[in-house]
Amino acid sequence: MSTIQSRRDWLAATTLGLASCSQAPRPDAFSISESAETLGGQKAITLKRAAPATGGTPMLLEAEILPGRGFNTWQLRAYIPGKGITDLFTAPSLAEAAKLMTNGENDFRGNESFKNGGAILAPYANRIRGKFDAKTRTIETSIGGKKMKLPANWIGKNPGAEPHAMHGLLLDQRTTIFSSKADANSATLEAAWEKPFQSEWPGALKIQFHAALTTKAFVLKVTAVNTGAEPCPVGIGWHPYFNIPSGDRKQAKLKIPANTLALVDNYDNVFPTGVTQPTAGSQYDFRQPRAMGDQFLDDCFIDLIRDANGAVAAEIHDPASHFAIKVTSASPAVKAYQCYAPPDKSFIVLEPQFNTGDPFNKAIWKDRDTGIFLLAPGKEVVYDVTVEISGI
Repeated sequence: MSTIQSRRDWLAATTLGLASCSQAPRPDAFSISESAETLGGQKAITLKRAAPATGGTPMLLEAEILPGRGFNTWQLRAYIPGKGITDLFTAPSLAEAAKLMTNGENDFRGNESFKNGGAILAPYANRIRGKFDAKTRTIETSIGGKKMKLPANWIGKNPGAEPHAMHGLLLDQRTTIFSSKADANSATLEAAWEKPFQSEWPGALKIQFHAALTTKAFVLKVTAVNTGAEPCPVGIGWHPYFNIPSGDRKQAKLKIPANTLALVDNYDNVFPTGVTQPTAGSQYDFRQPRAMGDQFLDDCFIDLIRDANGAVAAEIHDPASHFAIKVTSASPAVKAYQCYAPPDKSFIVLEPQFNTGDPFNKAIWKDRDTGIFLLAPGKEVVYDVTVEISGI
């Protein structure tokens, strides 16, 4: 059978699978459906669970996935007692998102993908600095001992701010769905991406995506496989904007179990200086849940504290809504949690990620492990994150 015919058969099977799963679900059953909106050349897909009529326990209900935008988790929805069905992410509707994600100036290399929702960051998370070339809108930097040109897709707002690369190369990339399944216990979607990085990254990767909405949690896994002949550096992260359901940011509590903070030059560039400090006893000590008040955060927390099973969990508590979110990663490769929390907004971005900011900058980091995973040929590394909600 030809490759083209195989592809057509696979597309037909996938379409039928999605259609069959989009029928009216039984009570408490799960379903999968395509949206009317196309983003990044592909339909958005919703994993869904039937909502309860009433109840006293928070429950995850929906996950909106954008296969055409690097498998972005655009929205999570939940039933919260006293509030009903609630958006857990700060993100516009799919219809509004489609108007923003046009690859225009504000969406250069997929920037609109990480301004809301929950973008997947790969093959690097956070910021990378280098020599800026205005003509090509790139920076030149050394990655794995090789000169690379990355898209200069971000810059601070202050005069003299430095253009730099941020949040990876998948933000505007289409993925290929190869599996979708819904039953009485979960709805699962799987996809993959495999495309040459050319001059933008030293190596070849296949990246696989897995999203599952279950009776207890939302689970996201990203697996990077080195398909090349040389070791390939890998950094993976996730960038979810978690809403504070009550809207009262001051009383919201944050927990990030980390012993060390990586200091930055300022909160405009947010470039690491290579200097670190203990969190203990400081305003950055969130090892136990602590009210946010008016504190601004755009900081990278490292030296993470893991539980007996090796997992690390950050939490957001919203006492005014009697509601809490736990964001857990069991991946040993996750070495940092970036947290972005401006006091004038009612969201907190919690980003479990492999690497710190500017991880290849030996001038500041010296020989310190910055979290970049050097993946051997034929090997894989797995990033995972689990979102759970509860009443408090």
